[in-house]
Amino acid sequence: MIRVRDLAFIAFLIALFGFGFRRPFVFVLTYVYIDIVSPQRLTYLLLNSVPISLIAVIAAVGAWAMFDDKRDTRLAPRQFLLLLMLIYCAITTRSADFPVDAMGKWDWVWKALAFAIFLPLTLRTKLRIEALLLFMILSAGSIIIVGGIKTLASGGGYGELNLMVSNNSGLYEGSIISTVAVCIVPLVLWFATYGTIFKPDWKVKIFCYALAFACLLIPVGTSARTGLVCIGLLAALMLRNAKRRLMYLALVAVVPIVSLPFLPESFLERMQTIQNHQSDTSASTRVAVWKWTIDYAKTHPFGGGFEAYRQNHLRFETVKVVGSGNNITVVRTPGEDRARAYHSSYFEMLGEQGYPGLALWLMINIAGVFRMEVLRQRYRKASADEAWVTPLASALQNAHIVYLLGAAFVGIAFQPFIYMLIGAQIGLDT
Repeated sequence: MIRVRDLAFIAFLIALFGFGFRRPFVFVLTYVYIDIVSPQRLTYLLLNSVPISLIAVIAAVGAWAMFDDKRDTRLAPRQFLLLLMLIYCAITTRSADFPVDAMGKWDWVWKALAFAIFLPLTLRTKLRIEALLLFMILSAGSIIIVGGIKTLASGGGYGELNLMVSNNSGLYEGSIISTVAVCIVPLVLWFATYGTIFKPDWKVKIFCYALAFACLLIPVGTSARTGLVCIGLLAALMLRNAKRRLMYLALVAVVPIVSLPFLPESFLERMQTIQNHQSDTSASTRVAVWKWTIDYAKTHPFGGGFEAYRQNHLRFETVKVVGSGNNITVVRTPGEDRARAYHSSYFEMLGEQGYPGLALWLMINIAGVFRMEVLRQRYRKASADEAWVTPLASALQNAHIVYLLGAAFVGIAFQPFIYMLIGAQIGLDT
């Protein structure tokens, strides 16, 4: 039996594909929507049996090849770095320690890298860059708004916030959606001032501010420590662009105090483990797997291919202080774990792609932050027609920096969303 929600997804996709035949760039936006939201996993019939992602990317590339104006198409150095990363990952996949499992990850990684190489070729105008970012934000927002509403209604909890699907793949995993939600806040605020597709009147501004608030609620609802750390960094980064810095600092100081009584107990208890990570099994195993990865890279400098973590065997120790006053006892509890995931993009790259892969990945990301700074400085005294450039470069830069911090605690080195963000950066830059 087809549900109303299934029909809504199908109708929306048919409409997107239909608009694509009139404006071929819409095929690119359709693929972005499918890749972020994964509507085929939200329906019971039809979409989950049709390769809609493949259809969308073939339509996007084909329409660009046949109809798009290529006279001002430019290639950026980062596109060549992405191509090198793609080739290098293909090589390590062929010699992976776990070839079958590695092929499973390679199946979606190569698509994310290939699309990131292709995407800037289509971003010839401000309108297209803005449309891409708008689709990215609203697609992620469809998940974030649901999470925000459920957080307000129930308070959420670690592993308890249902984000429309029951599995943790893609952006539906708590720490990943927390990182992405916080990193898009600067872009949401940019649309509240400089957007042109939807004129930033009072209705658009209210929506943008409400969406930004929902983004900040996601770390609360998921109880993701990564999200809280990202919020702290974002607050520091936004100080740079604040026009009234004293007022901004006052708000930053007051908001946590005012919001503290309204935060759920489960969130506060989990955040306390940031200060005493040795007492938390999850944090202790992360440190243990990071140490294992460093030792593994010493004997495997070119990495073990995707899913190489499956061979690890960890021994760790949790430390808890029990009692108070003069009756304090330190309790040490040994533990073991096997096939523990990296829980860090940096160690993910080191363990799977070795030192060359880690170096390539760092170059791609650091170059993005650097190039956005170049644009910020170049256009900070621009005319009224180009006044949007510096704020957008700043928003993209802040989003990227927040991602790089979140990536230290969650394995999102190949998350397609960040490669779309990099594609937007390259499009703005070229």
